[in-house]
Amino acid sequence: MRQEPATADVELAIQGMTCASCANRIERKLNKLDGVHATVNYATETAAVSYPAELDPTALLDTVSAAGYSATLPEPKRTADDVDGAEGWHDAKADGETRAARDRLLISAALSVPVILLAMVPALQFTYWQWISLTLASPVVAWGGFPFHRAAVKNLRHGTATMDTLISMGTIAAYLWSLYALLWGGAGMPGMTHPFEFTIQRGDGAAAIYLEVAAGVTTFILAGRYFEARAKRRAGAALRALLELGAKDVSVLRDGVEQRIPVDQLAVGDHFVIRPGEKIATDGVVVDGSSAIDESMLTGESVPVEVVAGNTVTGGTVNAAGRLVVRAERVGSDTRLAQMAKLVADAQSGKAAVQRLADRISAVFVPIVMLLAAGTLAYWLLSGGGVQAAFTAAVAVLIIACPCALGLATPTALLVGTGRGAQFGILIKGPEVLESTRKVDTVVLDKTGTVTTGRMALVDVHAAEDVDVTDVLRLAGAVENASEHPIAQAIARGARDKVGDLGTVEDFTNLEGLGVQGVVDGHAVLVGRQSLLDDWSQPLPEELLAAKRAAEAEGSTAIAVAWDGQARGLLVVADTVKDTSAEAIGMLRGLGLTPVLLTGDNEAVARSVAAQVGIDEVIAEVLPKDKADVVSRLRSEGKVVAMVGDGVNDAVALATADLGLAMGTGTDVAIEAGDLTLVRGDLRAAADAIRLSRRTLGTIKGNLFWAFAYNVATLPVAAAGLLNPMLAGAVMAFSSVFVVSNSLRLRRFRAAVR
Repeated sequence: MRQEPATADVELAIQGMTCASCANRIERKLNKLDGVHATVNYATETAAVSYPAELDPTALLDTVSAAGYSATLPEPKRTADDVDGAEGWHDAKADGETRAARDRLLISAALSVPVILLAMVPALQFTYWQWISLTLASPVVAWGGFPFHRAAVKNLRHGTATMDTLISMGTIAAYLWSLYALLWGGAGMPGMTHPFEFTIQRGDGAAAIYLEVAAGVTTFILAGRYFEARAKRRAGAALRALLELGAKDVSVLRDGVEQRIPVDQLAVGDHFVIRPGEKIATDGVVVDGSSAIDESMLTGESVPVEVVAGNTVTGGTVNAAGRLVVRAERVGSDTRLAQMAKLVADAQSGKAAVQRLADRISAVFVPIVMLLAAGTLAYWLLSGGGVQAAFTAAVAVLIIACPCALGLATPTALLVGTGRGAQFGILIKGPEVLESTRKVDTVVLDKTGTVTTGRMALVDVHAAEDVDVTDVLRLAGAVENASEHPIAQAIARGARDKVGDLGTVEDFTNLEGLGVQGVVDGHAVLVGRQSLLDDWSQPLPEELLAAKRAAEAEGSTAIAVAWDGQARGLLVVADTVKDTSAEAIGMLRGLGLTPVLLTGDNEAVARSVAAQVGIDEVIAEVLPKDKADVVSRLRSEGKVVAMVGDGVNDAVALATADLGLAMGTGTDVAIEAGDLTLVRGDLRAAADAIRLSRRTLGTIKGNLFWAFAYNVATLPVAAAGLLNPMLAGAVMAFSSVFVVSNSLRLRRFRAAVR
């Protein structure tokens, strides 16, 4: 039997990528190595690599370096104390890089605005204005545009061309020709102005300067890159938020004495104490005590889970009621929380980077422009037009092709679209998100906290014959008000809302796993499971048993109430559907999406909720990993899937889906793993988010079309040597104004959620 060679996996941090084509180049280089399979993610700046175990990982770094980029291996595992410091250092480093990009943009913008105004408004052109423009534009082209020039040189060394190549060549050509015109062509003479006229005439261009092109394009592209960098800065925040969910320290029992120690010092077999309200430190088994554990953040189950000695508990969940002593079974990277973090990391690194539309255009456009410039130069030289005329026409081709409007197309639409979305509580993380919204045809909805409120509430009260419902509420509410249990608090809250003052309970006792008892206004009251009343020989009458069966068939929790030796009432508690969820489902269907309800809750609860809001397809009783598997299965069937969720249990599925929409009322993990964040807990915002994203994407495409059309229309004029500098400037300015005004139309967007 043939044995498969051993392999190892590593995630490399990649530095130096500027566009999606960079990621593709690195990926191709790595995959040429024998036995290596690599996936490079431009958004997260990482490469997930599987390689033969006998291969030295440094060979991977050398390959990335040979491609013109740099890479680093992951740092060795640290202790808990070191992790905080390391993450802080990485955060500070990333913040520093983002601040540097912002500073480069702000300084370039401050210097470019006067240059653009002087060139476009003849009334402002005072004596020697052209030299002031040169002084202001020089640092913008050299320092502000340095990232583009560096990337262009790197691309040149590897025989490729990207958007950076066109930006660098165009801005340098505009700057150098302007410098030539100022020093030797007559543009530097006192009193020189750019006449504001729209004539097309052949000339040598020696008196024309294009400093506004060089400075303006550099600044516009810097703006787009800064907002892209700011979005990418958040790419790894999902993992940090997930890991921070765990407890930081724990009370461990050593020789019968409690000691507070960091969680990373816990060992398998240690016994530790968890008090009400505390997070469970790690996965383990209860050895003493009983309580209700809130696992909704991990499992999606809305009803707290009752645990007693012998039951397992999961690290990161919250102890809602009694004191527990737990024996540690799994620690460190073996815990369920750590495994979920790995799933999120795998899902994010495995998601293909969406190539920017501008990069797609430039991949074809850049080589064509370069060939056209070279052809123009050759034509004029061979036709006897003279060296100066030939170079004027060739340089004019590069200048007019400079992607001013192309550079504005994406960032302006994105800025207006995201700004408008923010007004309605919709946060779009970056331009890559938008393409997915156009293709989405299936929307998977988490139940708890997304379609429902995620909070237990009293939904119904049944009283036995000749018993007043008010008495049931008042007596049961008074006893439950003394309990810390989440269901008890829901009953007390609902009773207080309906009858007001609940009165005082005496001789209160918490009966572990069964319910509570106490004395209210002289009545001995029992509230809890049916088995509790049966133990006290106070069985439910037939009408209350029927109500109990009906409630449980719908997935609700039924709580029995008895006093003075007789069962007298039944309280129904459930996670209620949000008022706007049914309307939201209708809006999603109107966008051509098929809704699917996906939940960790039981089938009965899920079906009941789905029926209330109008969802036909239900997938229930799934674990966090299963949620991601369901999303993957839907995608494998050819569907483009959007996932809407709010809990830790949704993070992996959000990262796996083509489009992740996180409810902002949920956990930080879900928010960071999603592509779109809905600040409000209203599901209608999901439909609004998709509508706005599609509208924004349509605007970007329209901008790119007109920006590209401008280049196509003006390039022949430049190649023919008919380029009047003022006309070129006016047309370029018009194309930019058109792109901006087209983007501003997004401000008219109206959302259902105000």
